[in-house]
Amino acid sequence: MRQLCKGNVAVVKGAILAGCEAYYGYPITPASEIAEAAALYLPQAGRTFLQAESEVAAINMVYGAAAAGIRVMTASSGPGLSLMQEGISYLAGAELPCVIVDVMRGGPGLGNIAPEQSDYFAMVKGGGHGNYRNLVLAPASVQEMAELTMLAFDLADKYRNPAVVLTDGFVGQMMEPLALEYREPTPPLKPWAVKGTPETRNNLVSSIYLECDDLENHQRSMEAKYIRAQQNEVRYELYRTEDADLLLVGFGMVSRILRSTVDEARKQGLKVGLFRPISLWPYPTKELAMVGRNADKVLVVELSNGQMLEDVRLALEGSRPVEFYGRVGGNVPSVEELIETIEQHRSVAA
Repeated sequence: MRQLCKGNVAVVKGAILAGCEAYYGYPITPASEIAEAAALYLPQAGRTFLQAESEVAAINMVYGAAAAGIRVMTASSGPGLSLMQEGISYLAGAELPCVIVDVMRGGPGLGNIAPEQSDYFAMVKGGGHGNYRNLVLAPASVQEMAELTMLAFDLADKYRNPAVVLTDGFVGQMMEPLALEYREPTPPLKPWAVKGTPETRNNLVSSIYLECDDLENHQRSMEAKYIRAQQNEVRYELYRTEDADLLLVGFGMVSRILRSTVDEARKQGLKVGLFRPISLWPYPTKELAMVGRNADKVLVVELSNGQMLEDVRLALEGSRPVEFYGRVGGNVPSVEELIETIEQHRSVAA
């Protein structure tokens, strides 16, 4: 079925198709429509919606539902995600699968309600305490808001780990055509879950290991699954990179602007291409290094002061110059602005 849909609403429709049984959350702009849509659609599908008294309560409700073995999600934005960080660490430590949607807004602190990409460090690098990783996917369209949410549920269950859909206020608020097809969700069996039944009486969900060797063994086991994810779950997109002298790198909404920038640059005879990471963790490090070695220079564009920039530089290991252009505060660069930036970098190189 094809429909006109807002990005935040597409998240909920994708979650329902993925078999999400419960949503616990607290509204915050620009993510509020996710809670509103969940309140409308989940009960219609015979599932649970509950508005928690706070983001702290919401993430701990997610912990409880995940421990019972059901597919569960929450969503928020910057300040709300900051409050959830301890709970996310607990979820990762207890190896509980769940989906968390972060519709990024300007920060730090209260900031504003306009789009930024400044939660990259918090979501991709962890945020909470301890040695853990979030699986992180970055949609760039309303269609991907639904599809990557569905994928996030599968990855969360596959690796028994929190999976994050990391987007921004622009993608969350915009409306585009959305095509959905019914699919029968197939969540895996979860023999480790605590369901209040005689069969699961002996199950224990916890993240505490008081003996040093026990905790080290647990963390080594977690590390092994993260290595598997790095080998199997990398996702990215290339656009006109075959002969590119200048490689642009951006994710989410920025990648859409960069795609138009590539087209405009090509009209002007400039050999420009785009590398778009879709999985922010695991990051497509090897793939970027391979594509980047054919370019003379790499330009990273973000709605931040430069957070993904660090991963790009690590991937290229100094083999190519890496420049940066960022806008913050809710400002989004235009194609014309980026073409001017490209020209400036070309003139400096010349």
